[in-house]
Amino acid sequence: MIGFLWRAAKGYRLRPWRSPYLRWRIETYWGLHADRITPAEFRSFLWNHRGEMLRYLRWAMKMESTARGQVVPQRPIPALDR
Repeated sequence: MIGFLWRAAKGYRLRPWRSPYLRWRIETYWGLHADRITPAEFRSFLWNHRGEMLRYLRWAMKMESTARGQVVPQRPIPALDR
């Protein structure tokens, strides 16, 4: 998961809200215009949608490992509403 995030924020690791890829993903998923995403909105999005983000990251990891021919064990998503 960390590897995917590292590659997705390439060139913008200290400012992930400026990453064109991450902005596009948020615009597509949330509907907020990519050019108007502020650091506060970025953090708010990540916090409010953390469950969906974890599912997406696990899916991306699974797709990446499938493309490489590796098998990824299934793990349950931890309860985030405690």
